[in-house]
Amino acid sequence: MQTRSATTRRWSISSNELQLQRQKDCLYQSLPENLGVGQSAIFQLDQDLSYIETRYAPSKELSVLSRMDYQEPRLMVTLGLKGQSRFADSSGDELVFREGYTAITTIQSSIGERQYQAHKPTLQLRFSLSKNWLNKYFGESKTAQLLGKSGTQLLNCQPISPQAIYAAQQLLSYNTSRETNRIFMHGQAMSLLAFELIPLSEDKRRNSTRLDQQDAAIAKSARDILLREFRNPPSVEELSKRVGTNQFKLKQLFHHFFSNTPYGLLLEIRMNNAYRLLESTRCQVSVAADLVGYSHASNFSVAFIRYFGFSPKVLQKILNN
Repeated sequence: MQTRSATTRRWSISSNELQLQRQKDCLYQSLPENLGVGQSAIFQLDQDLSYIETRYAPSKELSVLSRMDYQEPRLMVTLGLKGQSRFADSSGDELVFREGYTAITTIQSSIGERQYQAHKPTLQLRFSLSKNWLNKYFGESKTAQLLGKSGTQLLNCQPISPQAIYAAQQLLSYNTSRETNRIFMHGQAMSLLAFELIPLSEDKRRNSTRLDQQDAAIAKSARDILLREFRNPPSVEELSKRVGTNQFKLKQLFHHFFSNTPYGLLLEIRMNNAYRLLESTRCQVSVAADLVGYSHASNFSVAFIRYFGFSPKVLQKILNN
């Protein structure tokens, strides 16, 4: 039953009331039309890993009431690609999933509501990992440490890495008619998780100076500038000034949040964009070089070979076969 709170002016609907539709290897869960546009696509990539793609643009302030009960605790990795949402559980605890950040949480049993803002599009990718999956890749001791706390817990929140953004773009462009679709999606999901779970494998005790949310915001701002201006990027000195820090601190933040340098990150952004251009448009190598910021196609080809291990022309031959 859809209800409206007189105090918050927020419309509420139970997750059990969302429309369900199964198509091939995917389960779709949709909002009723009178509440706006909203859909979650749920893929079971294997028995221990599921992927949920959520796109919401409600016409009203909205709360989706839900109850989650798992036999064992699970790890949830949520990438906020657009907009933000809030989860408030029955105990009064809240989690905010913000645009540009990856939130890593644990959950076993919870009753609460997912809150969305009216007329503000939200796009989030969520990965649900079982205890068995974590045991396989992190070991039983580390898994017990990660899942040891009861209830819903936030383990880490950091800017989304460029590698994960690229993998997310690939996931969002999947072709449902392709027979190898599930293999493709599983590969992209594993690539994304390999980068976003790095903070969980690091020993926090090595960080004598804990970086705060302001540092994370500086790193994200600098990363976003490179994502937008990779064709004509600022120098490290200029980039540092634009985000309000110095070169040494910026390099430290890039190492901490992205496991990379500003130049290394710029190279990744350029190469991933070049690969996508060559793959999707079948353009000439010189055109791709220009579009990602290289004045000379020869320099671009050298960088491409060093990064991927094969030349742009080899990629073109593979795509044309």
